[in-house]
Amino acid sequence: MNEHKAIPSWLPGLKWLLSYKRVWLRGDVLAGVTVAAYLIPQCMAYGELAGVEPVAGLWAILPPMIIYSLFGSSLQLSVGPESTTAVMTAAAIAPLIGANESNYAILASFLAIIVGIACIIGYFARLGFLADLLSKPILIGYMAGVALIMIGGQLGKIGGIDLEANTVLGEVVEFLNRLPQIHFPTIILAILVLIFLFIVQRRFPTSPAPLLAVLLATSAVVIFNLDERGVAVIGDIPAGLPSFALPKVSIREMQQLIASAIGIAIVGYSDNVLTGRAFASRNRYKIDANQELLALGASNLANGFMQGFPVSSSGSRTVIGDSLGSKTQVFSLVALIVVVCVLLFLRPILAQFPNAALGAIVIYAATKLIEISEFRRLWGFRKSEFALAAIATVGVVLTDILVGVAVAVGLSVIDLFARLARPHDAVLGEVTGLAGLHDIEDWKGAKTIPGLILYRYDAPLCFANAENFKRRAWSAIEAEINPVEWFVLDTEAIVELDITAVDMLEELRHELASRGITFAMTRVKQDLYAQLKRASFIEKVDSDRIYPTLHTAIAAFKDRDREKYVE
Repeated sequence: MNEHKAIPSWLPGLKWLLSYKRVWLRGDVLAGVTVAAYLIPQCMAYGELAGVEPVAGLWAILPPMIIYSLFGSSLQLSVGPESTTAVMTAAAIAPLIGANESNYAILASFLAIIVGIACIIGYFARLGFLADLLSKPILIGYMAGVALIMIGGQLGKIGGIDLEANTVLGEVVEFLNRLPQIHFPTIILAILVLIFLFIVQRRFPTSPAPLLAVLLATSAVVIFNLDERGVAVIGDIPAGLPSFALPKVSIREMQQLIASAIGIAIVGYSDNVLTGRAFASRNRYKIDANQELLALGASNLANGFMQGFPVSSSGSRTVIGDSLGSKTQVFSLVALIVVVCVLLFLRPILAQFPNAALGAIVIYAATKLIEISEFRRLWGFRKSEFALAAIATVGVVLTDILVGVAVAVGLSVIDLFARLARPHDAVLGEVTGLAGLHDIEDWKGAKTIPGLILYRYDAPLCFANAENFKRRAWSAIEAEINPVEWFVLDTEAIVELDITAVDMLEELRHELASRGITFAMTRVKQDLYAQLKRASFIEKVDSDRIYPTLHTAIAAFKDRDREKYVE
């Protein structure tokens, strides 16, 4: 992409589009067509969920498809209407409506504008670093939780019954309680589609199985008149395209929407980054967390001016695109073309798409998000990281996406803090027949140099571990059989420290001196040396007692008697 250096860094999608490779086209086209077939009924439903006309759900997908393909850093993320932001939109606007619902769509559009502005402010404030708190276990757990939500949301669709519950557990319980009411032609069609998907994908992994499934299911509806037998189909699709409109609201309404907009921005951004990072990790590329703020902000801003409502990313559409081989945002542009064509010309054809088949595709796609092997790997690596993934999954399923992720992030920070406060340490010694110096706890027969303690603390020093460092340093000294004459601190892992740690080092140095033990330091990096100098600690340590390597420190210790004689 060197030939596109003139393109601004805030348009990463444009660089990818201008560097497009023909080999990606098949996957992007198949993914785009299939995603379009899924998003048409989905986005219409989300329009109703948000409280606006169903056609507004289709309108709300058009600007984000264009905007995100230019501003977004994820190659596969599908941005547009999704359930969480749709529900939050309805909750934010409902108290402002009362008996007069005529300005509902105007308030929804204005809310999208405020969400967009909030995200763009976050971009310029460079708040994208907050996404760094989203660790791999949280990503694994989050995607599993989203998968369970996706599956739960399709139970009514594949069973041909309308579920009233709005939580995963509620949907499962209600579905099981209403098994006698299941519409058998609908669930049989869904089961056949699922079997077809798993068999075809297993035998022919590069084939466009979901698209074939939709086409075959639609053909079955037409040939066997399944719609007349009670199998639900998409039905009539409204015509028309959105137009530019400037929403006008009162100051009071504006003030009441700001807090809700910030909440929606946080939820939408979290969803964007979590889903984007999960798929980037799977397909070995990187996303820019800060750029995602700009992309999401611009998408919502455009939606607000085009009669839309707040949007975020869709995990279900993203995973469907990924399962069909989407490589770049060209798949979104293909989906855009299909949606526009449908709105203008092809509505009668898509009207026969059975909802059960689309529900089966979502369930099939969701199963790929639950990575049992990754949970096993976390269990084998560290139980605390497995617990974080499990908590993220349970939190997303039992509460909502934002609360579940927030709990997991909080526990992740606590786990990190605990490891920082109680890190590994080592007393270094010599091992017969092995070059170098090693942790005496790791090697049988390792011995320290009599009279010398080489002590390494494997973490930055700060208020959280200062006392722990001091206590363990004294424990190392007291564990020695021979009287300790020198205590040499190996600072290889101490990249920085705070003023609490500086005062602790001075206390340790003073206490050692009172017992006749020389305090020295080795492998002091320049940044650490500068910090110690600014804190006036260096001037209290003999300049001859700061050594560049462990071996120069050892040599100085062994030469200590000659130094005393010279003095």
